[in-house]
Amino acid sequence: MKLENIPQIHNADSDNFFLLAGPCAIEGEEMALRIAEKVVQITDKLKIPYVFKGSFKKANRSRIDSFTGIGDEKALKILRKVSETFKVPTITDIHEIRDAKLAAEYVDILQIPAFLVRQTDLVVAAAETGKTVNLKKGQFMSPEAMKHAVTKVTDCNNEQVMVTDRGTMFGYKDMIVDFRGIPTMREFAPTVLDVTHSLQQPNQTSGVTGGRPDMIETIARAGVVNNVDGLFIETHFDPANAKSDGANMLDLKYLEQLMTNLVAIRQTINAF
Repeated sequence: MKLENIPQIHNADSDNFFLLAGPCAIEGEEMALRIAEKVVQITDKLKIPYVFKGSFKKANRSRIDSFTGIGDEKALKILRKVSETFKVPTITDIHEIRDAKLAAEYVDILQIPAFLVRQTDLVVAAAETGKTVNLKKGQFMSPEAMKHAVTKVTDCNNEQVMVTDRGTMFGYKDMIVDFRGIPTMREFAPTVLDVTHSLQQPNQTSGVTGGRPDMIETIARAGVVNNVDGLFIETHFDPANAKSDGANMLDLKYLEQLMTNLVAIRQTINAF
């Protein structure tokens, strides 16, 4: 994958990691624009290539009464408005084959959720749109196994593919990041570390996923030190009242200092 081939990507030549960041789910236009404006301001200042992230629907929920979205086309139109307003690329998850063509009309990158990354028809549908594809490593998969998921995309004559590590299941209610996987997966494609989902604590008895947002900088620093190509961070100005994944999202007010610290680490690593 070539970062510069993603439409409207800025700072691709800055030698920084790139950032996929935004809310877990699109809850409305005002919140999406508010988050995007702040992240664009930060990433432009620090010269970080940036992609706005937001799920247009949430298909993987613990409970039937959990928030799933505001309507597919309504949310996708908000993603398009973010892109047009701030001149940045956007990324969203897809869950069904029919989602690929629909979402491709509105966003620049299609993301395959970790639980679905072995679904060949879904991966192929995403690849055949010609959009950049982000493959999330299944919590149940080894880093080496992601080579085959990448090959499914490239066999569709689409070289615009990256992989994202979002942790591996460790026991029943926790995730762990094995940083040995970063250099392994970088042999197949540019590799992203999903910092916030790696800190999820799923399968809670309440049916609402928990998390450890206090460990976000710890995990992010380790990723940057180990030469990860990109970082994935879900952020919200009011995580406590977010409609999805609030327990592990980064409060938006902390993002600038975190990015400042991580850029300084990357500059140090680049000197070696």
